[in-house]
Amino acid sequence: MIQMNRSQYRPEQHEDTRHTLRNSFSVRLLLVLLFLGMLLPQTVLAEKCLFISSYHKGYAWSDGVERGLRSVLEGKCDFKQFDMDTKRNKDLEYKKAKGLEAKNLIDNWQPDVVITADDNAAKFVIQAHYKDHSIPFVFCGVNWTVKEYGFPYSNVTGMVEIAPIQPLLDKVIALQENHERAIYIGANTLTETKNLARFKKATERVGIQLDSRLVNTAEEWLVAYRDAQKYDFIIMGSNSGIKGWDKEQITTDILPKTRRLSVTSHGWMMPYTMLGFTKVPEEQGEWSGLLALDILDGAKPSDIAIVPNRKWDIWTNSELLAASGIVLPKNLLRKSKKAH
Repeated sequence: MIQMNRSQYRPEQHEDTRHTLRNSFSVRLLLVLLFLGMLLPQTVLAEKCLFISSYHKGYAWSDGVERGLRSVLEGKCDFKQFDMDTKRNKDLEYKKAKGLEAKNLIDNWQPDVVITADDNAAKFVIQAHYKDHSIPFVFCGVNWTVKEYGFPYSNVTGMVEIAPIQPLLDKVIALQENHERAIYIGANTLTETKNLARFKKATERVGIQLDSRLVNTAEEWLVAYRDAQKYDFIIMGSNSGIKGWDKEQITTDILPKTRRLSVTSHGWMMPYTMLGFTKVPEEQGEWSGLLALDILDGAKPSDIAIVPNRKWDIWTNSELLAASGIVLPKNLLRKSKKAH
């Protein structure tokens, strides 16, 4: 046995050892906590949300829907987006192929909820492949009615997109004495055909004769705009899908030709329109995001009613109004958003 005499015993050496052990344990504990912290977001975001947009980034309506949706779902689920790009590609076979591509993504990724925006996703994804499926769907931006898609299904709910047509027409009637003849100018697309049909019904109810021009190119649109100056007022449909559209060129060309009041329900058409009562795309995205969270919390789509949008913005374009000589009431100008 080795014996230590009093002169060999140094208690500070044992104290240093204890400090070293405590420091080593603290470092290890910190590393464990940091590792767990890195794992935590994966646990929180374990549920998957897939967003299928019918159109493409850069299209104002789609961008607004996406902003609204992301503002609700960001950080709440593992978010993935698929853009079908069917506004610029109108061929039926292309739309079917994009629907199948979306289906393959859904089948492989297995999202907990799918959110779709606008008609083509509803038609070529939900209706074509997922009627009464186990995967829940939330749609938004379907124009006017869901009857043609057979909604609701047991796994589908959402928000219908309805333009504030009647308030817009009521405002036109209040603003000007002559309002019996109008023309609708828009793109030659399925969506615009549906919008035009709704405007025709609404104008018939108030005794307004409505003609229309649905065009394919910017040149055709400019001709239609020039010819429209012989009407009492102009209803601006969407330009989305019109080939060769150049914002600067269009705004420059129409300014000297502008004589008649123009109105729209599309916010992105305000650079070319005097007065707008416009839908709010962010509302569609926000509502869909909230429904998606409800579903992730256990709600069933079949228990959630399909609703229409409830908001709209008022816009005015002072440059076009000045060029035309048309003067709107001060209270309307004061509460309106200003187009640039």
